Amino acid sequence: MQNAPDFWTQAAQQMQHSMGEGWSKALQSIQGLGQANSGTGKAPEITFSPEKLQALQKQYLEEALGLMGQGFHAPALADKRFADAAWSANPVAAYSAAVYLLNARTMMGLAEAVEADTKTRNRVRFAVEQWVAAAAPSNFMAFNAEAQKKALETKGESIAKGMQNLVHDMRQGHVSMTDESLFEVGKNVATTEGAVVFQNEYFQLIEYKPLTAKVYEKPFLMVPPCINKFYILDLQPENSVVRYAVEQGHRTFVVSWCNPDESMAKATWDDYIQNAVIKAIAVTQEISGSATINALGFCVGGTMLGTALAVLAGRGEKPVASATFLTTFMDFSDTGILDVFIDEAFVKYRENELGKGGLMKGQDLASTFSFLRPNDLVWNYVVGNYLKGETPPPFDLLYWNSDSTNLPGPYYAWYLRNTYLENNLIKPGKAAVCGQKVDFNKVDIPVYIYGSREDHIVPINGSYASTQVFPGKKRFVMGASGHIAGVINPPAKKKRSHWIRADGKLPKTHAQWLEGSVEHAGSWWGDWSGWLKTHAGKQIAAPRTYGKGKYKAIEAAPGSYVKVKA
Repeated sequence: MQNAPDFWTQAAQQMQHSMGEGWSKALQSIQGLGQANSGTGKAPEITFSPEKLQALQKQYLEEALGLMGQGFHAPALADKRFADAAWSANPVAAYSAAVYLLNARTMMGLAEAVEADTKTRNRVRFAVEQWVAAAAPSNFMAFNAEAQKKALETKGESIAKGMQNLVHDMRQGHVSMTDESLFEVGKNVATTEGAVVFQNEYFQLIEYKPLTAKVYEKPFLMVPPCINKFYILDLQPENSVVRYAVEQGHRTFVVSWCNPDESMAKATWDDYIQNAVIKAIAVTQEISGSATINALGFCVGGTMLGTALAVLAGRGEKPVASATFLTTFMDFSDTGILDVFIDEAFVKYRENELGKGGLMKGQDLASTFSFLRPNDLVWNYVVGNYLKGETPPPFDLLYWNSDSTNLPGPYYAWYLRNTYLENNLIKPGKAAVCGQKVDFNKVDIPVYIYGSREDHIVPINGSYASTQVFPGKKRFVMGASGHIAGVINPPAKKKRSHWIRADGKLPKTHAQWLEGSVEHAGSWWGDWSGWLKTHAGKQIAAPRTYGKGKYKAIEAAPGSYVKVKA
């Protein structure tokens, strides 16, 4: 190997020669990312803020010159991808990491300097982020000093294990985020005791065994998202929302969705609302003998619950006494990063592909959501599993995250157009579902609305927007963390915080609400539980059997539908 002074001298000369050309190519690349058709028939124009461009170029040149020549010293790399001592101990690796981080910052800076409409700017930013994440030297064995060190220490065993992991993941069709062999639905996840008391082609309804001598007279129905398995609400006893509700004295029911195959390829949004959500409400009423129930919807399950309540209200029916919406869109005005995928051209493509029938594959959906956080949910596991030959540690939430579900094409196509693209659900009378015009103004019941502060699926502004949709008495609470971790935050863990406004006011924007909010330590579950009990009625003796009348126990919880793989 050449000596260090020669290496740095040659690197400096090469860098000086290429900086001007590289800067020009970077600008051209960013402009090229904006050329995707916007659905209007013409490509958007990409220009840059001259002031931002000048400042960025000056900063780039200053930092680049600092990396050149014999004076280079391995910098402290705060980025966790390069935090291992192996990077700083290897001058070539340290240099490649430092140059990469400089280029990454510059490319993201160029994306921020783009002058175009909001959607185009967001698309450019998203594309650059994907590009930058994929190009990290840590993703390649030839540059990853940590992986190389491990290969030497293990005498090549880590490389052999990495190849085994790669073959395994290719066979299963997705990158392993956890050791999936350590989990089994019904054995160590989804273990709360109960029974399936109803089923049709869309869902199984699970009733859970009471854990208290008395229960509240109004039963409690949970509607999880149908793009995932229901057991996100029942992972393990210590972090189970289902078990928590049962322990609080609620007679609890949960919808467990069918994992669609070709037999359901023509199922529509209307089918799911009528034959699943509305049916689950009716069966819960019949089994409990209660005229009204309390209900909860999570994510898309909340959107479906809200739609079902609007349909029922249009029919003059009011079977739900109160509703809880967790990280749920009703108003799709601010959908965050997901907006980069949505335009007329994309939705038309999906309608032509799936609108008449077919399946939206669960793994495609899962991959899309993973790439919203590429370093944490994609490349982190590529490096660990394949380059370092590691087995990811057991984590129930990530096991659930990998247990994907399909969606019927017509359902998916209707949802895309009427929510993300046209935001029709909040326009009174615009969307027709099950023969009824949707009008949330008719859903005049108490609602509890929860949003997660760092949610990238349903941004906090999107969650908060539901406070402006429903006319009844509302309570809004914000929790720390993201879409899942913010929700699955049991009180016993004493983790994270939540925010509440003591005056109960719900101004137009979340920013205005936040100004009057107060931070409270720990989980929001206790606040929600206290609220739900005020709408649950009196306490009565807990039932001794599952179901009632024609609704008898079919099989033990968690049932068979949840075990079907996509």
